[in-house]
Amino acid sequence: MMTPRDPITRRELLQRLALLTGATLVPWRTYGAVELTPADKLGLLLPQRTLGMTGMKVTMLTVGGSHIGRPSESVAQAVIEAAIESGIRTFDTAQLYQNGGSEERYGKFLTPKYREHVLIFTKTMAEDGATARSHLEDSLRRMKTDYLDLWALHDVRTIDKADIRVPGVLDVMLKAKAEGKVRHIGFTGHGSWKTHAHILGMTDAFETCQMPINVADPSYESFTLNVLPILVKRNMGVFAMKTLAADGLMGGRNHTGPRVIPDHLSVHEALRYVWSLPVSSLVSGMASVEHLKANVASARSYVAMSDAERRTLISMVANLAQTGEMERGFKGQTGS
Repeated sequence: MMTPRDPITRRELLQRLALLTGATLVPWRTYGAVELTPADKLGLLLPQRTLGMTGMKVTMLTVGGSHIGRPSESVAQAVIEAAIESGIRTFDTAQLYQNGGSEERYGKFLTPKYREHVLIFTKTMAEDGATARSHLEDSLRRMKTDYLDLWALHDVRTIDKADIRVPGVLDVMLKAKAEGKVRHIGFTGHGSWKTHAHILGMTDAFETCQMPINVADPSYESFTLNVLPILVKRNMGVFAMKTLAADGLMGGRNHTGPRVIPDHLSVHEALRYVWSLPVSSLVSGMASVEHLKANVASARSYVAMSDAERRTLISMVANLAQTGEMERGFKGQTGS
């Protein structure tokens, strides 16, 4: 059994959470008396939010590339086409996924038809500059594009690794940005909020951050409470991932653990909770058209939760979440 590493009282949790509000996000449905229905040449868009200091407009739902590389090519193509038709314009992937296979599918089914309309992000697992440069060139080739909208340092889990990878790769990232091969740079990780905080103390060069944000997170080793306020203060773009705790909210991949969904809340409520925080976009791995359409329906019907509603949901699952069991698959690696 895992035990909490940064235990806080329920009262302190709620007080700290109250400081985080989505009130700074401009509602997409109406602005004054004018109804906003953003669209491009391909059709009606999902609601968009600004990706922090980058100024880029991202759709509130982002396609996670790992799941694009898993099913058959025909299913992957159908998911990409359904995403475009549904108004998604933000696509995430990584050099690690299927050893470049996900990127190849974007290069086959996404960029040839839609490059001018979409934002494409990928990530590198490199620990040194030469490897990072090689990863970048390979990613551009596989995705058949001459630039990335965002390039991120991928899955920095421990402080030890951060001390190696950030100095080893950052100069190459900045050079690629200066060359126009990369518009913006960021970092991602899901092992420990302490690693994220350490990286943010090392440099202010990163413009975006991707991390776990879900209704269980505030109760155990919380990225939401410990990192999100820093990102908001710095005006960094925020990508939420693990929004269902990698299926942990549904009892884990084998559904044998404690179930938050559907015993305490619905998938829609879990997503709505995340969107009600100051995040730019929610990254979701969607390996079927049905899954994508369900998430799109949640985005289309989204109405922001009040602080009180969010606190109620957190309290509802806190007893189950505070051991870390629900996030066992990705949290808990801190390094030294």
